[in-house]
Amino acid sequence: MAQFTAHLRYLRVAPRKVRLVADTLRGQKVQEALDRLLFSKASSSKDLAKLIRSAVANADKKGGVDIDRLIVRTLYVNEGPILRRSLARARGSASRINKKTSHITLVLED
Repeated sequence: MAQFTAHLRYLRVAPRKVRLVADTLRGQKVQEALDRLLFSKASSSKDLAKLIRSAVANADKKGGVDIDRLIVRTLYVNEGPILRRSLARARGSASRINKKTSHITLVLED
């Protein structure tokens, strides 16, 4: 059983939002996962579809594997670095805005 990986790092979407979509894709065949992402309204669905196509291209490049039999074995989302920004508030104070990023790892298996 061959495994093929792809990584997406520093995605500017909060990990909590990406995990909602990623949880629906685990264990799916590649084509089913891409179809599910095509009709998803989530902002991260286009990025996840691109990541899956990248992992399929990695599998195709290595050769000797049937692309139609690949399934999404592992898909997990970790937190990346947080960009900290400030927003001006009343009476000269400021509040902090955290812009979160995600690191996504995908493993396809034959």
